[in-house]
Amino acid sequence: MTLVQILVLVVLAVLIGQLKRGRHLAILAGSTAVIFWLQPVEPLPALGFWLPFGTIAVTLGTWVMTSEPAEREWRKSWPALAVIAAVTLAVTAYGPLVNPALVAPSRSLLALGALSLAVVLAGLWRIRNAPPALMLALIVLVLVAFVFIKTPSLANAIPAWLAAVLPSGAEPAPEIDFSWLGFSYIAFRLLHTLQDRRAGRLPSVGLAEFVSYVLFFPAFTAGPIDRLERFTKDLRWPLPLANDDWLEAGSRLLVGLFKKFVVADLLAVVSMSDLLVEYTKVSGWMWLFLYAYALRIYFDFSGYTDVAIGLGRLLGVRLPENFAAPYLKQNLALFWNSWHISLTQWFRSYVFNPLTRRLRSGARPLPTWLAVLVTQVTTMVLIGLWHGITAGFALWGLWHGMGLFVHNRWIAATRGLWGRWQPAPFAQRAANLLGTFITFNFVAIGWLLFGLSTPAHAWRAVQLLFGAA
Repeated sequence: MTLVQILVLVVLAVLIGQLKRGRHLAILAGSTAVIFWLQPVEPLPALGFWLPFGTIAVTLGTWVMTSEPAEREWRKSWPALAVIAAVTLAVTAYGPLVNPALVAPSRSLLALGALSLAVVLAGLWRIRNAPPALMLALIVLVLVAFVFIKTPSLANAIPAWLAAVLPSGAEPAPEIDFSWLGFSYIAFRLLHTLQDRRAGRLPSVGLAEFVSYVLFFPAFTAGPIDRLERFTKDLRWPLPLANDDWLEAGSRLLVGLFKKFVVADLLAVVSMSDLLVEYTKVSGWMWLFLYAYALRIYFDFSGYTDVAIGLGRLLGVRLPENFAAPYLKQNLALFWNSWHISLTQWFRSYVFNPLTRRLRSGARPLPTWLAVLVTQVTTMVLIGLWHGITAGFALWGLWHGMGLFVHNRWIAATRGLWGRWQPAPFAQRAANLLGTFITFNFVAIGWLLFGLSTPAHAWRAVQLLFGAA
């Protein structure tokens, strides 16, 4: 997001946060409008409207399948449906005036899309309790959409496929990347609710609460990934905004803006890139570019998190923390407990822990070391692929998965030794500093696979770092 867009969202959050009545519906209306407003220009103009519309459609369908029948009573649901419909119609009529990406669809196509959505929702609405197979099918559908969006070759082909079935003359612009704004984070919220409903532990919430949770505009584009039960608690009983609370929200916003638009943007000038890797000849310069990138990605991402938390606080919602000084941690496990915390906790809950239980239980459980290897590597590779389905992201996940496995085995092998040895305070501080130095450099080297376009560029950078190029 740009600085101007963030400032507009700050004003919106302040106005909504001061409402005494209708606050739930105002947050719903604001979040629904913002996903259209922030939508970037797409290679196929019509996608600028239909992608946000699709986000709303899949969110509504998920709520219908995961909600209790009592929450689907018409008298409870019609205000939220009316707000969503009103915002969508307003975007259709006036959206192109404020966002060039919102090419208004034809009336016939809009009517067809609305009718199709209404028919699907009406059919689901009559289901008292959605069968597990139906929820599993939606989980698979979300995952398939995620794979298409995150695989560059597939994502780049989507506009061409769509152009082929649209009226003649609708041709995609090849120089613009396809992007379903916010879908990475929306997918995690939807998968969380679907899986928890299948497990019987999802709280019952109304339509306005559910859609506001999924589309909550402070956290829509880059997290953090909240939990439905925690979010709705703040939504129902918003945190007050007294003098100190305004100071807290304002300082968080200012710190976030400084991190993102001052520190991160300055570091971007000297951050590692494909071009710098190709033309750099001196090892010292390569280390400088790598460290600049490591710091840049932290300040950029944590800066946006600060902005999101500040915006949420203005709305009476305390979003979860996402960073806790990760580069100052003494080992890789502590780093991942402090970096993108909400993402790590999501994968721990829905991948690592279930996979560990499956591998360690049953008639033929895996040995501990092998179960640790499989679960940690699988989880970290999936985290890598969540950023993009490419060889570089997969190898980045493998790098961290193997690092966590080695750390786990080292702790297991030396637990008795460290338990008997009581180091002097100076020795303990020295050990902590050494651990922090090793962990930071391990993570920094891993960023080569994350930030460069191909593993070949990453390998050349490694050779430069260690004087082998």
